[in-house]
Amino acid sequence: MNLSDFVLDTPNFPQKDIMFRDISPLLKNHQAFDEAINQMHPPIERVDYWVGVESRGFMFAGALAQKFGGGMIMIRKKGKLPPPVITYAYDLEYGSDALEIKQGSGKVVIVDDVLATGGTLKAANELCQQAGYSVLGHSVLIDLCYVHQQTPFYINSTAVHSVLKYDTP
Repeated sequence: MNLSDFVLDTPNFPQKDIMFRDISPLLKNHQAFDEAINQMHPPIERVDYWVGVESRGFMFAGALAQKFGGGMIMIRKKGKLPPPVITYAYDLEYGSDALEIKQGSGKVVIVDDVLATGGTLKAANELCQQAGYSVLGHSVLIDLCYVHQQTPFYINSTAVHSVLKYDTP
């Protein structure tokens, strides 16, 4: 099954000169979604928790936890989790943001839908470590290689595991 057949390109959305990769058809198709989850499992033996980055990462992390075992932890935008939380502020291309997580321990894989610049995944990685988790790896459905221009994309010394790679917009 070619999963890219289930991703629609929407040019000039949400603004001019942006190519939006719409995963809605993939999510609607049971077989495609199941195959995506199978392929998103990185070559890692034992995972205690799948950490989903708000908000689309929740779907994938929850499905990975259900299918392969382990729990699911949410990384949310600042102010969305009740205290106590660990907060990590980081800079974006045009501003700043902050992510939060509950403190804990265990071996985790950080999961999101898309890798673009890598800023959010790097922030999530740092946040997990500060909160007491051991980060084993990162997994995304889509890697927009043309945005970060480093293939494979590394966080610390670990390559980000991805299913679909796009080399051009």
